[in-house]
Amino acid sequence: MVAEESGPGAQNSPYQLRRKTLLPKRTACPTKSSMEGASTSATENFGHRAKRARVSGKSQDLSAPAEQYLQEKLPDEVVLKIFSYLLEQDLCRAACVCKRFSELANDPILWKRLYMEVFEYTRPMMHPEPGKFYQINPEEYEHPNPWKESFQQLYKGAHVKPGFAEHFYSNPARYKGRENMLYYDTIEDALGGVQEAHFDGLIFVHSGIYTDEWIYIESPITMIGAAPGKVADKVIIENTRDSTFVFMEGSEDAYVGYMTIRFNPDDKSAQHHNAHHCLEITVNCSPIIDHCIIRSTCTVGSAVCVSGQGACPTIKHCNISDCENVGLYITDHAQGIYEDNEISNNALAGIWVKNHGNPIIRRNHIHHGRDVGVFTFDHGMGYFESCNIHRNRIAGFEVKAYANPTVVRCEIHHGQTGGIYVHEKGRGQFIENKIYANNFAGVWITSNSDPTIRGNAIFNGNQGGVYIFGDGRGLIEGNDIYGNALAGIQIRTNSCPIVRHNKIHDGQHGGIYVHEKGQGVIEENEVYSNTLAGVWVTTGSTPVLRRNRIHSGKQVGVYFYDNGHGVLEDNDIYNHMYSGVQIRTGSNPKIRRNKIWGGQNGGILVYNSGLGFIEDNEIFDNAMAGVWIKTDSNPTLRRNKIHDGRDGGICIFNGGRGLLEENDIFRNAQAGVLISTNSHPVLRKNRIFDGFAAGIEITNHATATLEGNQIFNNRFGGLFLASGVNVTMKDNKIMNNQDAIEKAVSRGQCLYKISSYTSYPMHDFYRCHTCNTTDRNAICVNCIKKCHQGHDVEFIRHDRFFCDCGAGTLSNPCTLAGEPTHDTDTLYDSAPPIESNTLQHN
Repeated sequence: MVAEESGPGAQNSPYQLRRKTLLPKRTACPTKSSMEGASTSATENFGHRAKRARVSGKSQDLSAPAEQYLQEKLPDEVVLKIFSYLLEQDLCRAACVCKRFSELANDPILWKRLYMEVFEYTRPMMHPEPGKFYQINPEEYEHPNPWKESFQQLYKGAHVKPGFAEHFYSNPARYKGRENMLYYDTIEDALGGVQEAHFDGLIFVHSGIYTDEWIYIESPITMIGAAPGKVADKVIIENTRDSTFVFMEGSEDAYVGYMTIRFNPDDKSAQHHNAHHCLEITVNCSPIIDHCIIRSTCTVGSAVCVSGQGACPTIKHCNISDCENVGLYITDHAQGIYEDNEISNNALAGIWVKNHGNPIIRRNHIHHGRDVGVFTFDHGMGYFESCNIHRNRIAGFEVKAYANPTVVRCEIHHGQTGGIYVHEKGRGQFIENKIYANNFAGVWITSNSDPTIRGNAIFNGNQGGVYIFGDGRGLIEGNDIYGNALAGIQIRTNSCPIVRHNKIHDGQHGGIYVHEKGQGVIEENEVYSNTLAGVWVTTGSTPVLRRNRIHSGKQVGVYFYDNGHGVLEDNDIYNHMYSGVQIRTGSNPKIRRNKIWGGQNGGILVYNSGLGFIEDNEIFDNAMAGVWIKTDSNPTLRRNKIHDGRDGGICIFNGGRGLLEENDIFRNAQAGVLISTNSHPVLRKNRIFDGFAAGIEITNHATATLEGNQIFNNRFGGLFLASGVNVTMKDNKIMNNQDAIEKAVSRGQCLYKISSYTSYPMHDFYRCHTCNTTDRNAICVNCIKKCHQGHDVEFIRHDRFFCDCGAGTLSNPCTLAGEPTHDTDTLYDSAPPIESNTLQHN
């Protein structure tokens, strides 16, 4: 054979005509190595022929050239043509004759023809181990002849092929060597053969429609569809009266695969069909259902029912769709593994899990259901991982009545209502899921439910992100909630969740909305870049907000209104377009130990009868006043540090009141405390110092009670009272102020020299009728003496102003000031804050 391999024919294709070089004449029987791979029977036959040749020399002379011709000279195409008439066992025997025959007898085309004649598959069906079948593309398979390999794996089995059994058994010579193959006309007959132990339990169901057979499986049989093309489409098993397949105790390792299983009753709504299904898997059995198409036209019950202790199937790569009832129903302590299934367009839920059912469900595609996608209820459990759940008519995932599933790394999206709905004391763990683009809230929690929502991305919802109402609870932790059309988290009607470590940002509405007596502990979240308020608290709600970062919002940071209460402590609230905190209309929160800075409209605004206890906060670097109190509001401010504001420290006007006690107010650009327009606060034991304007200014018919305050080292002076203002004062210390206004007046300077148009020093101001000044103009005393000497002038009052003469806004230039600034008219009060218009968007 070595000489044969090295001859000129070794380079030719096996399909080319060729002649083989003659080998030396054999004088003895072939060695064991030359017969390696041959069957026992083939070895015995070959040895017998050799012995006969030695007995008769004439026989040896005749047989040797014929043998050599067949083995060495006969063209490959002729040999292949001869081999094409052989069945599989004869072909294996021919392969044992010589190396050339071995190569030709293993030709994939020969084996493909044999394979498709027996099994019908147009691609090899590999069966490497019990319970495992898969088709492969021959050109991509590493084995040189996958058709033969699959033939060997599937060889010993029974075939259900209606009409073929009679032909098979009537032609034993035609099918000699296939005694291990059994043929039946019905599945019931094949299952009977299993009971009689004719074979090892492998049943091939060939192309066709099998109707109303009684298929009760009580043994570890393997039943697989056998057909060309898409196998499951060609092998259809249906029942119109009873469950199509019933797996009972004893079928622990059964396998059913690659077929369509239908339940199609004539009376589709009959109540007795509640107990009838396409697949019914009962106690103590664990079959494998693989690559099946499952359909039910019955309007009651379910397509697949798994029930009972010990029911633990593996259902994988199946299509459970277009059913007029529930797709997959797991109940009564059943378990099982359900992987890579397509579950869609079912009239009721795609999956029901009930009564301590506890399946493992991975990588399923659950979509376009006419009801909910997955429904767990009545103590149902389960582990759901990496499923794609979308476009269901109701919620993607519903949890009810003590159900407690675990849902991990799923995508739940484009639901026609919400994403996840937990109600009526439902629980569950929802971890690292993507929940997005649902028509309603991404997650709903209500009616005493208490789920855990951790590490999810909840985004781009057409309404809110997480909605907790009706006594809902839950742990909402570590989620990324963004881009939703309504609030990122909404808490209402006595609900009390724990909300922590979340990012709530870039919403088209607010960040967190607590209303209608909502509660909850909201801590260590980052709430930022939302269109409306970062946090709203309203209508009797009392949440605790602790250690959050609330920043960079396009309106208010935290907004208490309409009797919103609660605790706001240890938070960082900064860089909002409006105030950091607003309190209005009867709201009475406790605000303590927060840092509130960078607001474009002030730090804290209390207005329209707002209240609140504002204690131990640091309020700084706001573009307007650190604290505003206005319109009949009456908060309590204690021990706050209000400093380095770009406007005043505290502004109280329009009937504002309040108790200001033991605060440090320092380094603000305008007055440390400005009290105006009929306001009447109480200031007690505050320190007001190092301001760049006045310490305290009181104007516009306001009054105040000042007790035990220390006012020192302010640039303009300590305390300024406008004309007509009366205050109650006791034990105040006003000392060591720089008194820049009095010094400028005494030096004959225009007051605009020290104020520019950014400050409003309080002193006597006048008008000049000669220069036609209006009610909005004011002129300082030194300009009256110098620039308007001899004019018709009028003393107006002692109050806050800047000098229009020095500002260059009058017709004649000021002789005391420098270059004119052409500023607008004088304003007597600091610019008013912008009140939130959040309510317009509720």
